Amino acid sequence: MEAATQTIDPAEVAKFEAMAAEWWDPNGKFKPLHMLNPCRLDYLVTQIAAQFGRDLKAPRPFDGLRLLDIGCGGGLLSEPMARLGATVIGADAAGGNIPVAKLHAEQSGLTIDYRHCAAEDLAAAGERFDVVLAMEIIEHVADPQGFVNTCAELLAPGGLMFCSTMNRNPKSYMMAIIGAERVMRWLPVGTHDWSKFVTPDELYALIRGAELDPVDRKGMVFNPLSWRWSLSDRDLSVNYVTASVKR
Repeated sequence: MEAATQTIDPAEVAKFEAMAAEWWDPNGKFKPLHMLNPCRLDYLVTQIAAQFGRDLKAPRPFDGLRLLDIGCGGGLLSEPMARLGATVIGADAAGGNIPVAKLHAEQSGLTIDYRHCAAEDLAAAGERFDVVLAMEIIEHVADPQGFVNTCAELLAPGGLMFCSTMNRNPKSYMMAIIGAERVMRWLPVGTHDWSKFVTPDELYALIRGAELDPVDRKGMVFNPLSWRWSLSDRDLSVNYVTASVKR
């Protein structure tokens, strides 16, 4: 079991364990993710539809696709993917998140397979997926390359992996650490460790090191005037997301 959980950072897991009950409170500790979610979903849905030739006007366009949401939390991404027809497995190393996610899915009339486990456990069991979501998680793992390698192992040939994180530069420190945690109080102080943020070029190197082909990356930019997030082809200075394909 030691090898199966080597990328987990227990201190990071404990942080999210302590906040588990607040996942579905749009004004709670996960308010930033609730605000970001429409932007994230826009990107994910568009890329998945393009990769697998799906018509988004269909009632359940992702029918037949098997999707893994690693670090699923309370299910903010798992639930919309299930509504679109995907067979969704949500995995989280923080056990307290799983009952919260299961209860909300039941209340929403959704069937989602939530599991308290690590990505390595799923890989060791031979699980394979068409889509792997690794959103806002790589900055919290103990071994980024090992984690991306595991994501690659979990993908079926032609499968699509998404990884989002925060860039490491002075602007991201001001926005994510000073702004979000200390000024706006959107997150508890200490939620993020700026030194563990990953630059886009570093993430591409990790992806290529796992023998995946990066196919796209976009910034996710917050506009304080409209109070909304949007995708950007050029501004990857703080939040960004990548898409990669398994050969």
